[in-house]
Amino acid sequence: MFSFNRTISGAGFRARALALILCLAYTPITFARQSTPAAARVVGTIQAIAGNSLTVISDSGTPSTVIVEPATRFLQIEPGKTDLKEATPFSIAELRTGDRVLVRGVFAEDGKTIRAGSVIAVKKALLAEKQAKERAEWQRGVGGLVKSIDPSTSVITITTNNLGVNKEVSVHFTPDTVFRRYASDSTSFDAAKIAPLAEIKPGDQLRARGNRGAREAHEDGDDGGATTADFNATEIVSGTFRNIAGTIASSDAATNTLVVQDLASKTAVTLRITPESQMRKLPAQFAEGLAARLRNQSTSTAQASAAAPSVAPPTENGAAAHANPNGRQGTALGVTPNGHGDIQQMIVRMPPSSISDLQKGDAVMVVTTKGNGKDPLTVITLLSGVEALLRASPKGGQDMILSPWSLSAGEPSGPPGN
Repeated sequence: MFSFNRTISGAGFRARALALILCLAYTPITFARQSTPAAARVVGTIQAIAGNSLTVISDSGTPSTVIVEPATRFLQIEPGKTDLKEATPFSIAELRTGDRVLVRGVFAEDGKTIRAGSVIAVKKALLAEKQAKERAEWQRGVGGLVKSIDPSTSVITITTNNLGVNKEVSVHFTPDTVFRRYASDSTSFDAAKIAPLAEIKPGDQLRARGNRGAREAHEDGDDGGATTADFNATEIVSGTFRNIAGTIASSDAATNTLVVQDLASKTAVTLRITPESQMRKLPAQFAEGLAARLRNQSTSTAQASAAAPSVAPPTENGAAAHANPNGRQGTALGVTPNGHGDIQQMIVRMPPSSISDLQKGDAVMVVTTKGNGKDPLTVITLLSGVEALLRASPKGGQDMILSPWSLSAGEPSGPPGN
C-alpha cells in the first residue's frame, strides 16, 4: 500500500515538474516577442523635413513619419546603383524634399512612426538628370509590334513603320537586358514590373532602348530606306494593349470619360482619360498625306520627298517645322531626305488636345489598356482627325499610326534599392 501511494505521489511530482519546466521555457519567449519592435521599411519620396523628422510618401501614396536618431546611418547612392559598396555617407542636413529614400528601421510604440536605422537616398537633382538621359534614350530607341521571339538566338523581331515603308527590326537581347511588363490596367511606366522573356507574345507592343546595329546605318542613304534593321537592347518594356478605331458616341468632360462605337466589334466601348493619356489631333493635310500612302498613291521616292514637308505637322507655336539646326530637311520631325520618317516622332511633336475638343461623330483611333473586364478602359493614346485614314484603310491605318507610338513616352525611374 505504501508502495502504491508513493508511486502516485511520484507521478504527480513529475507532472508538476514538467508544467514548471514548460512555463519557464515559454515565458522568456513570450516576453521577447512583446518587447522586440517590429521591423519597418518604406520606399518613397521626402515630402517634408522638420528637425529630425521626415515625412515620406511611399510609392503607393501612403505617408510615413520617420524619426532620425543619433545612430541613424545615412548613405547616398547614384540612381540605378544597387551595391551599397558604391554608396557614400552624408548627413540629414543634406536631405532635400523630393529626394528618393529607402528607410529601414523599427516601428515606435505607436506602431506607425518609424525609428530609422538607415536612410539610403538618391538625390532629386541626380535622379532628374538620369531620367532626362533615359527619356532621350527611349525616344531614340525602337518600338513596334512583336512578330516573333527566338530565345535560342536571343532575338525579338518587331514590325515598325516609317512613312511608306514597313520595317522589321531584330531586337537583340543579352542576359543583362532588363525586361519590364506593363500592368493590365495601368499606363504608367513606373507601374511596369520586372518580368521574364516568356511573358512577351506575338502581337504585343514593345519598346526598347539601347544602340542601333550595323544594318540601320544605310537607312538615310539612296536605297529607298532600310526595310530591316538591328537593335541591341539594354532595356525592353512590353505590354498587351487594345487598339480601337471608331466614332465618338458621347463624351463627359466632368468625369473624363467617353464612349466610342468600335468599328470592328460594332459595340460601344467606355474609355477613361487620365493625366497620363496622350491625346493629339492630326491636321487635315497631314492625315490626307498619310491616307495617300495607305492607298499606295506615292509613286516614287522623289514624290514622297517633295510631299513630306507639305504634310509635316505644325509645332507648338503653329509654325511648320521642316529643318533642324544641321540643315537636314525634315529630320527634326523624323522625316528623312528620301521621304521616309518616323510617324511616332512626328505625332508626338503635335500640340496636345483634350476631351473638350472631341465632338459626337468624330473619328478616333485609340490605344487602351487591356483592362480587367469591368472598369472602363484607360486611354494610352488617342488620335482624332483620322477620318481620311479610316476611309483609306480602317485596320491598316490603325496599325500604322498607333502601334509604334503608344509606348514612346516611357520614363524609367526606380526607387533606390529596387
